[in-house]
Amino acid sequence: MQAEIITIGDEILIGQIVDTNATFISKTLNKLGVSVYQITSVQDDATHILKALKEAEENADIIIITGGLGPTKDDITKKTITNYFQDTLIRDDAVTDNIYRLWKGFKKDVLPSQVNLDQALVPSKATVLMNVNGSAPGMWLEKNNKVFVSLPGVPFEMKALMEDEVIPRLSDKFNFPYIYHTTVLTAGLGESDLAARIEKWEDTLPDFIKLAYLPNLGRVRLRLSGKHADKNILESEIAYQIRLLTPQIQDIFVGFESEGTIESILGKQLVALEKTIATAESCTGGKIAEMFTSSAGASAYYKGSVVSYATQTKIDVLGVSETLISKHSVVSSQVAEAMAKNVLELFKTDYAIATTGNAGPEKGDSDAEVGTVYIALATKTHVYSEKFNFGNHRTKVINRASNKAFEMLQKEILKK
Repeated sequence: MQAEIITIGDEILIGQIVDTNATFISKTLNKLGVSVYQITSVQDDATHILKALKEAEENADIIIITGGLGPTKDDITKKTITNYFQDTLIRDDAVTDNIYRLWKGFKKDVLPSQVNLDQALVPSKATVLMNVNGSAPGMWLEKNNKVFVSLPGVPFEMKALMEDEVIPRLSDKFNFPYIYHTTVLTAGLGESDLAARIEKWEDTLPDFIKLAYLPNLGRVRLRLSGKHADKNILESEIAYQIRLLTPQIQDIFVGFESEGTIESILGKQLVALEKTIATAESCTGGKIAEMFTSSAGASAYYKGSVVSYATQTKIDVLGVSETLISKHSVVSSQVAEAMAKNVLELFKTDYAIATTGNAGPEKGDSDAEVGTVYIALATKTHVYSEKFNFGNHRTKVINRASNKAFEMLQKEILKK
């Protein structure tokens, strides 16, 4: 069973708004057991909408349309759908009553205008999906054994209709298979190297389970997706495949996406170990601190940061020796390690991470090449650092350095 989502509106295509509706609908359909074949965004243009409807009917069994149901002249979706079904518009009394109810509740003594009342016009062949949160109703139509659903583009109105009207009706009409996803989080090995490592395991996956690689700057998510008529068989098989996979990626395995982000998972591990951490950041500018504190309850293990962006701050606040900086450069393993040791002592923590480098686009206080970053990790018993070159794209350098810092922390925690 396949679906297509059509989102309508010039505001999407010019980047004025982000299309969150398609994301929500995709996730909701997936939970139901429906595979989304395609997502299409089109202008508020009748020709484009008609073309999208025709192509969607050829591709999918379920077509969900959002947007273009407002009261203004540029909202032409309803008239275009009526044309597509060779139908006429009729006034729905229940929708009219709903509009008066909304106006009485929100507008007090002001009566709805004719433009607003005309939102109660619906195709005669449509089943009305009552929108209790707004004046534009949803509409359910069928053609050639295909289901077309038109929903308002306002996100909270669309979500309520999907959950309260569309999903129950689809469940009654169709017998869907069960879809199940599990995503494994890894860090420290690139996509191609990881694929080569687990190739034999991937080649033996059953036909009803697919593997997707989702890479992002030193991290790769492995998503196992399956579809089967029997829920128990599918979940058992995916669990079995993960048991086969885990020993092959033990050194880079962080956890499961269902447990949270890599940062939050590492935080939970620190809590379990009753350990704490602090950071001293230069080139990453507080990015590592931001990633730590994005998780609720981070204060249980994350004690704070010194963003010593300027060289003098490293000297005045962190107590890094000016002689050390002069001898080795502010971008060096020696300075990174001094930063880590000193922030560990400053915050009285069990672990500390420090970064110093040149994110670009210019070299700054050091002759180190753009992209050069030193990351140090200190504990109460030892300190070490690693040198990296993350390229010449400033934002990428910062993000890759931050991700690498968490990878180094993960490996240190695994020693326990």
